[in-house]
Amino acid sequence: MERMLLKKKDPDRLIRESETPERKMRRSLSAFDLTALGVGATIGAGIFALTGTAAAGKSAIGIPPSLIDTPVLNFIVKGLAGGTLELGRLGAGPSITVSFLVAALACAFAAFCYAELAAMIPVSGSAYTYAYATLGEMVAWIIGWDLILEYMVGNIAVATSWSGYFVEFAYSTTGIKFPLWLVADFKTAAAKLAEGGPTLAMFSSTSLPTLVERHVALNVPAFVIVALLTALLIYGVRESALANTVAVCVKVAIVVFFIAFGAFYVTPNNWVPFAPHGFLGIMGGAAIVFFAFIGFDAVSTTAEEARNPQRDIPIGMIGSLAITTLLYIGVSLVLTGMLRWPQLDDPAPVAKALREVGGTRWAQAFVSAGALAGITSVLLVFQLGQPRIFMAMARDGLLPQYFSRIHPRFRTPHITTFWTGVFVAIPALFIDIGSAAELTNIGTLFAFILVCAGVMALRKTDPLRIRPFKTPLVPLLPMLGVLLCLFLMLSLPILTWMRFYGWLRIGLVIYLGFGLVNSSMVGDSADHKAARMISASSAAALGVVGFVIDTFAVTLIVRYHSKFVGGVEFLIFAFLLILCDLMHAGIAISRSREPVEPTGAAGRAQTIGISLAILASVALVVLTLLYLR
Repeated sequence: MERMLLKKKDPDRLIRESETPERKMRRSLSAFDLTALGVGATIGAGIFALTGTAAAGKSAIGIPPSLIDTPVLNFIVKGLAGGTLELGRLGAGPSITVSFLVAALACAFAAFCYAELAAMIPVSGSAYTYAYATLGEMVAWIIGWDLILEYMVGNIAVATSWSGYFVEFAYSTTGIKFPLWLVADFKTAAAKLAEGGPTLAMFSSTSLPTLVERHVALNVPAFVIVALLTALLIYGVRESALANTVAVCVKVAIVVFFIAFGAFYVTPNNWVPFAPHGFLGIMGGAAIVFFAFIGFDAVSTTAEEARNPQRDIPIGMIGSLAITTLLYIGVSLVLTGMLRWPQLDDPAPVAKALREVGGTRWAQAFVSAGALAGITSVLLVFQLGQPRIFMAMARDGLLPQYFSRIHPRFRTPHITTFWTGVFVAIPALFIDIGSAAELTNIGTLFAFILVCAGVMALRKTDPLRIRPFKTPLVPLLPMLGVLLCLFLMLSLPILTWMRFYGWLRIGLVIYLGFGLVNSSMVGDSADHKAARMISASSAAALGVVGFVIDTFAVTLIVRYHSKFVGGVEFLIFAFLLILCDLMHAGIAISRSREPVEPTGAAGRAQTIGISLAILASVALVVLTLLYLR
């Protein structure tokens, strides 16, 4: 069983497969393009939107503290040091600058490991491909499935932030106003109505229409920008890189301008107390602002389109991380100096800070334009990365071959780019930024842990392989990366861990039901028979265990999160989760009865079935984000 589940793919084979004519992509990206892609993917929604909520925390914005919204680290500290358990996510306050440093350090450890693997295995797929070569197929599937949280769910948060700055920019430059229900999801719209004040002046109407006796609000700008960028990415990566470079230049200039302009409005007393909630506040803030660093690793997904990947990929990742860290520290210092930290929770905190201190209207418009450019480039790069991971998984047989197709003219993965756009644009209509960001962070941190472990594993299993770039201080540096990323994961709420478990649970069932028996690593008929047996037995065990754990999780929510009890939304979520466990386990078990591998119509039916399973899984995550929040 271990041989089947942990079979590895030779790095040389991965490179050869990527160079076949039908799979070969256009190599057009230079080191500068890759660095710009890294900066473009990194500076965006994190610094322009999440800095405020990380500094303020949930208690500062009137959200009642809840056990299920409390970071796991709070329980560990309570158990070790005693004292009162701090419920909810605490704000970092002005010490958000320290939170940025902690998050940057975790990313730096991971960046060195990414650089070594990317230079050694210059193939699309990012951490998924590296895990396949170092830790085995099942781990590779887990990390590939996990990366969907980083790119697709992360882009939902980014698109939501883009919409907020678009509304601010339109109002401050032209005076154009939109109805609130047309430019915000329901949760954000309800929060704005509850807050009241001058913010509502930006909207032409604040009443929310009703549908089936429920208020409705849709974030249409978020949907539109994702659709436009998806079309651009299908057209060509070189054209996309040029658009990204222009956006990067604009937003870096705007960030520097905000630091210089805002410095004149800094009130040092706003930095006192510097760390209002101490260590727990700093770590809670770090777990949130970690989102601001997500993106530098997206550079590795373009390895097949880089002119000299062995040299340029490490330059792009490490260079972009260094640039963004310096800019983040400057922005966070100025932002917390301009306003008291409890006032910073807002989808557009930078624009709000300028508005509150009486900054000129042109300055507000200028910064909003920079934020739009910055967030647009993040959307672009995230939408660039996810399709290439899907493509790599399909090449390996873990997803249907339909997803591995390359456009005959544009030489881009047009099928996966289109579906990525669909699964980002539609949820962006409904989901708020906070829920999407937390789920994105835990998925990315887990991927970083596996990349760091992969470097240590490959140094042992293949020490003689040529490494154009070598991670220093192995195994110390990768081990520190593993520990720090795990620490940040523990700083995320219990609810986020539950969602993460559910996502991995679904992914494992799909792997055992489809990927294991259709893998390109499965050879003769004896291997196929062994794969079906393992698929059946493992899926049966996973179905039973999963059912027990899911039932326990649902019980915890009922017991400790009283606002969900009796709610139709909660009942729908609980029913779908448990039903999904039973249905997927049953599908996987049924494979043990197949006498031969399906071909022809049967094979096409299986491909359609697994595609629908993936659609259902994404829909389940969307429902979780919509209803549990």
